[in-house]
Amino acid sequence: MIDSPEQGQTPGIDAINVSELKHRDIWSAMRAEAAAAASGEPVLASYFHNTVLRHRTLDKALAYQLASVLDHAALTATALQEVIAAALADEPAISRCMQADICAWFDRDPACDQYLTPFLYFKGFHALQSHRIAHWLWRKGRHTLALYFQSQVSEQFAVDIHPAARFGCGIMIDHATGLVVGETTVVEDDVSILHSVTLGGSGSGGGDRHPKIGRGVMIGAGAKVLGPVCIGEGVKIAAGSLVLRDVPAHATVAGVPARIVAGCARDKSAAVPAYTMDQTLDQPQEQSPEQSSEQAPDQTLDSED
Repeated sequence: MIDSPEQGQTPGIDAINVSELKHRDIWSAMRAEAAAAASGEPVLASYFHNTVLRHRTLDKALAYQLASVLDHAALTATALQEVIAAALADEPAISRCMQADICAWFDRDPACDQYLTPFLYFKGFHALQSHRIAHWLWRKGRHTLALYFQSQVSEQFAVDIHPAARFGCGIMIDHATGLVVGETTVVEDDVSILHSVTLGGSGSGGGDRHPKIGRGVMIGAGAKVLGPVCIGEGVKIAAGSLVLRDVPAHATVAGVPARIVAGCARDKSAAVPAYTMDQTLDQPQEQSPEQSSEQAPDQTLDSED
């Protein structure tokens, strides 16, 4: 069972990748990458200058970048930049999580060979950082502006995340198109989510009605997780699966409805699905006849204890 953070608390603000970030000078690396890119592609030199090189800090660059991609006649980039800068100044955890998110893409996505790449080009990154600002607004009681951010993110990126949903740090939303995340969803640290995933509710009632996703989980493309279910640490959810029940830690589930098709080793050396991004189904571990008779590796999730 996942212990959900208290209402209003951002998961993982002090836990994820912060110690590792001390050993990575992400901003200096991004500036060097931008300078090299500007030199190699002069036609884009002004673009790299405006988005990266003219800014003194990563936070200022992020405020400019998000304001640029969310610019609209109803709320100009200048006004947006002020709101985003205020959020980053008020809650430093947003910046720490953003840096951990950049590292997540760099470490897990073989198509991402520079820290600069998700920052400039990946809409999953833009949607997630925009959500972090919207969540800050929601917790400040500025629900109208938070919902405006949600609407703009949905329109610009085809990603719909309720401002109240809570995300940890070190999150990678790969490709992102079609992602839907409901109001009471909690996503812990080090999670990887692919496109067309739904973390949705079940029923028309209020209250806690959306999934709780544990640390190190990988959710494959097109998977649907519905209702207030708990997805344990290190779970792999195969592409196209429909999850309606709790999933124990370190299991692999697949199918409609989802079934446990394999368990994973639970020691610290075991590969974390969110890190490896391995889309194949794990092979069940060999069991003795006695173990096999007690629990088959292919088991439904909807059986009652």
